[in-house]
Amino acid sequence: MPLPTVILPGYLAGAIDYRDMEKTLIDLGIPTVTVPLMKRDWFPTLGGRSVLPILEMLDRTVQNVRQTYSTEKINLVGHSAGGWISRIYLGEKAYDVHGMTNDRVYRWQAHEFVSTLITLGTPQTSYERWTLKNLNFVNTTYPGAFYPEVKYVCIAGQSIFGSRRLGSWLAYSSYQLTGGRGETWGDGITPIAAAHLVGAENLTYENVSHSPRSKGQWYGSTEIVKQWATYLS
Repeated sequence: MPLPTVILPGYLAGAIDYRDMEKTLIDLGIPTVTVPLMKRDWFPTLGGRSVLPILEMLDRTVQNVRQTYSTEKINLVGHSAGGWISRIYLGEKAYDVHGMTNDRVYRWQAHEFVSTLITLGTPQTSYERWTLKNLNFVNTTYPGAFYPEVKYVCIAGQSIFGSRRLGSWLAYSSYQLTGGRGETWGDGITPIAAAHLVGAENLTYENVSHSPRSKGQWYGSTEIVKQWATYLS
């Protein structure tokens, strides 16, 4: 049986947005659980604050899944910000960039029990000042596909070319904030170059957009899930 998989939603998204993604994986024979986030669970992280509340919910879900399925190893799928938050979760160094208190955990060493990490449209880099503190920690502490025992699969979408014109302005602005260049291809939010990691299995899917609310296909559309799910076997 394939290893059970845990889905970590993207920024300001709830588990309900990933119901179809979860169902598709289950139908493929992959036991899957989504971290039970609601939009309001992200509010304490606004303005570039600590993502510790999300990491704590992720860890509770992962440990419950490991216990439920009596398995040492699991796979992780992180959409958007869920991808770089998962990279923090893999790590062995304390996530202390926002200050620490004695009654909370700040390191999880999940690289010891995560077999594969798939990131979907994850902005692995950013020039936006609200995200710099967190992403600088990730990329300085765990650059690239950092843990050789973990299989990193980073998937980008190619659906919108950013430009300063009606219909492409949002993509242009988002790409510039994330990757430093607006006139490039991406999924409408994350440019291709920013969604990939050095040393990872880097893939680009055509006509795939960032959000479950996007027109057309996104990373959680059934036919797209079937493609990247092959890396979970």
